[in-house]
Amino acid sequence: MGFGDLKANTGLKVLNEFLADKSYIEGYVPSQADIAVFEALSGAPPAELFHALRWYNHIKSYEKQKASLPGVKKPVGKYGPVNIEDTTDSAPKDAKEDDDDDIDLFGSDDEEESEEAQRIRDERLAQYESKKSKKACTYRQIFHPA
Repeated sequence: MGFGDLKANTGLKVLNEFLADKSYIEGYVPSQADIAVFEALSGAPPAELFHALRWYNHIKSYEKQKASLPGVKKPVGKYGPVNIEDTTDSAPKDAKEDDDDDIDLFGSDDEEESEEAQRIRDERLAQYESKKSKKACTYRQIFHPA
């Protein structure tokens, strides 16, 4: 994640493409994320990178209020498109990717159900079916007798 080197033309092009359909780096209001990226730039982007230039001029207008903007400022490499590798010094060299594959939040259908759990489930289904069949009468029986 990241824009790459924002002082180089390649990083500015990535920033320009990122801002083509966004007004801010994160969210719908200016935040500390915008300030972090703004401060990483060496100056205003060239005119042909008009999305980045529009964003730059807009964030520059918040220069006196930058401390009051919401959010927590993170390293510049934490912002930007996901498919770009961070080439700035903000990311540790030996940082491991978080691997959350071992957590199954919604349960898996692949797991075998124990015999005890299967028996309890079957009992409960049978109880439900017996309660359901004992109901006095239904709407259909009252208004549409056979």
